[in-house]
Amino acid sequence: MNDPGWYLLQQGKQAASYNMALDETLLESAPELGRPVLRFYGWLETAASFGYAQKYAQIGRWTRLRPLVRRPTGGGLVPHDADWTYSVVIPPRHPWYRLKAVESYRRVHEWIRDAFASIDVATTLAPSSQKENPGQCFVGAEEFDVLWQGRKIAGAAQRRTRTGLLIQGSIQPPPIPLARENWQSAMCEVARQQWAVEWKTLQITGPLAEMTRNLQAAKYSQAGYNQKR
Repeated sequence: MNDPGWYLLQQGKQAASYNMALDETLLESAPELGRPVLRFYGWLETAASFGYAQKYAQIGRWTRLRPLVRRPTGGGLVPHDADWTYSVVIPPRHPWYRLKAVESYRRVHEWIRDAFASIDVATTLAPSSQKENPGQCFVGAEEFDVLWQGRKIAGAAQRRTRTGLLIQGSIQPPPIPLARENWQSAMCEVARQQWAVEWKTLQITGPLAEMTRNLQAAKYSQAGYNQKR
């Protein structure tokens, strides 16, 4: 990794529509930001997100969680009732942007595996696809998903555009004493040790805040968008 500078954005619980709007804002703004962003965030209410191309009616039958929000990335149904969520945004000039989709997927999950290892939680990467239902993220596992005692605990979805690469991920933490803050700190420390990442705090103000508000109001909070197919 050539440029060691990354932005770190640590947020509390936010509305489902805000979470998706901000991730799209960060993706669209990646060239101007000029460095990758690691964002940690939560959910104000129990919710579920689903892949950009999925059918709303089908998702509604699969889960009782509400609201349902369409992600800007692909992938399947993800419940947000007890998970830890993060996103990674890579600008087009960064080496990660040139990785094939399977390679960026594997890299982010190796990062998660190593972070868990540093806090004494042993996980592995799925050696092959074990999907029972490809439309539901945590039913079975894709190749390189993170497993704990054989059960999937981490998956992700991606979108690559001319402005950058967005990876949206969910951790379903294992049922053991484990603090989310410790895992987040471990993610940052692993990046420091493995890639010499230098962290800089990102503030969502000015044009970033305005774009997020506009996307939230006009897109991700609208039934017409979330139910468009």
